[in-house]
Amino acid sequence: MEENLLVAQDAYLKSGIHIGTKFKTRYMEQFIYKTRSDGLSVLNLQKIDERIRIMSNLLSQYKQEDIVIISRRENGWKAVKLFSKVTGIRGFAGRYPPGILTNPQLEEYSEAKVLVVADAWPDRNAIEDALKIGIPVIGLCDTNNTANNLDLVVPCNNKGKKSLGLLFYIIAREYMTKRGLLEVGKELPLTMDQFMEE
Repeated sequence: MEENLLVAQDAYLKSGIHIGTKFKTRYMEQFIYKTRSDGLSVLNLQKIDERIRIMSNLLSQYKQEDIVIISRRENGWKAVKLFSKVTGIRGFAGRYPPGILTNPQLEEYSEAKVLVVADAWPDRNAIEDALKIGIPVIGLCDTNNTANNLDLVVPCNNKGKKSLGLLFYIIAREYMTKRGLLEVGKELPLTMDQFMEE
């Protein structure tokens, strides 16, 4: 299993990307490996890796200006900012500016073709706008998320700085490589650790 993963299994485990919450929704059950004795659900690493791969392949079909990433949750701000810096993809860390997907009169308006949200619940206003204009939505979902209105669910710990850092590092590397913006086997200008540090 190890050699087929996008990063070493150890990196995944250290980031806590697989540690869910004590709550689980019916939709997320398919991604849960087990429930620990303390009640926390543990996500299946293989499925996390598989969905990150699908997300990377999907995003790599779009140019940078066609993608918008949103993270209202503070733990995702640093990762989203670094991701934007490295890839040139537009990211909003903090409050979603209403209308940026729907109102061409706004200075920040974006004719996005795909939306990525760090957490479907706090980022629901952006998802609603994406639905209005009919673009696909990729959502990072923890065990307690519902997957309403998401076209692709990527199971992960979407509350931890390290897990979000690792996920956005992987997506940045895969996107840049698949788009031919980074040589195969080369590393990004920012390291995995820079994405993951507190």
